[in-house]
Amino acid sequence: MPSSHHRLASLTKQLTSHVNAGRHRDALALFSRMLSAPDLPPLADPSFAHALPLGLKSATALRVPRAAASFHALAAKCGLLSSPFLASALIASYGGGASPAPALARRLFDELPARNAVVWSAMITVHVRSGDLAAAARALVLMDVTPSASCFNIVIAAVAESGDHPAQAIELCRRMQSVGVTPSFITLLAIVPACTKMGALSSIKEVHGFAVRHGMSVRSHIGSSLIEAYGRCGFLAGAQRVFEQVEDRDVVVWSSLVSAYAFHGHAEVAMSLFRDMEVDGVRPDGIMFLSLLAACAHAGHADDALQYFDVLTKRYGVEACGDHYSCLVDVLGRAGRLHQAYELIQTMPVKVTAKAWGALLAACRKYGEVGLAEVAGRALFDIEPHNAGNFVSLANIYSGVGMHEEAEQVRREMEQRGVQRLPGSSWTIHSKSS
Repeated sequence: MPSSHHRLASLTKQLTSHVNAGRHRDALALFSRMLSAPDLPPLADPSFAHALPLGLKSATALRVPRAAASFHALAAKCGLLSSPFLASALIASYGGGASPAPALARRLFDELPARNAVVWSAMITVHVRSGDLAAAARALVLMDVTPSASCFNIVIAAVAESGDHPAQAIELCRRMQSVGVTPSFITLLAIVPACTKMGALSSIKEVHGFAVRHGMSVRSHIGSSLIEAYGRCGFLAGAQRVFEQVEDRDVVVWSSLVSAYAFHGHAEVAMSLFRDMEVDGVRPDGIMFLSLLAACAHAGHADDALQYFDVLTKRYGVEACGDHYSCLVDVLGRAGRLHQAYELIQTMPVKVTAKAWGALLAACRKYGEVGLAEVAGRALFDIEPHNAGNFVSLANIYSGVGMHEEAEQVRREMEQRGVQRLPGSSWTIHSKSS
């Protein structure tokens, strides 16, 4: 390698160090010197294609005006747009930052002399960031090169996170395999929540089987997701099986299993798992805290809940938040200890949320406690003035104890405030017959 290329490689390495450390002003100063340095190869040399994206990254970080356009012009002048590394960086820069310009990213993409999977991935990412998931999905179909797992993962994750069309995320994963691309660890992390949202047990089992065959089920991130998925579908045997397959069980894995059992009313199993976790030396966190309180709520174990509250806050130093206090209100309310629940609401050191008042109102309905129901209902009317459910609940409590005039008054107030009851809805999953 000529000495000029040695010098360029050395300076590019130094430039990388500045960028990675966040020293963007130093990086831009160095890049500016490199552009005019007489002892370096000419700018049209392909080796410069590795330095330009680094300069662009720092210029973008420093919010330099028209950074992408300036570097685009320089790359075009020097004939470096054939570099996928540089082209993808320019597309990403146009599509990101404080003022994204997806149309400019698309124009550059269409003008490129060659596009590999990395460039396609950058363009797909721009579509996703601009919220155009349909365009991102179309891009997967239009790709004129073999797609990478990354190309599919970007779209699958975005579709799954949107929550609007979970079935589409599953279909994309199947298409991914049909074109010969093997789902990766990232793919599985994205697809499991989509299966969970749909309650598609067969799809969850399919993902689980794939994870086992490819040695991914032993990893805690996949394991906790699968445990939660099986738990939501009520398949506790599957959740337990995944738990036993995970090698490094962190607090998230333990919490997922405790939550699964708690959700389905197996409080004794959930509490036993917590004791096993303590023996295993895993320190509980706020999520485990919620799972335990939920287990106690479903089983009506108010005293156990109060004890866990003390253990977790005092022994382990877990900071209780609004959700924890709301859950404890729910536990006490379900157990019929309504005045104790109300006292907790009055004394809790965090902001009282609609969850806490809602839990108390639900308990008042169960036990026919009108006085506290009025207090909880009025509080909810202030916090959630457009939530029709709160008005309906209070009216039903009045009706349940024969106070029909008061119930009618609440309904009239609801009408005067313009609060509308939302119609019910449901959904079904249709499977195509082959």
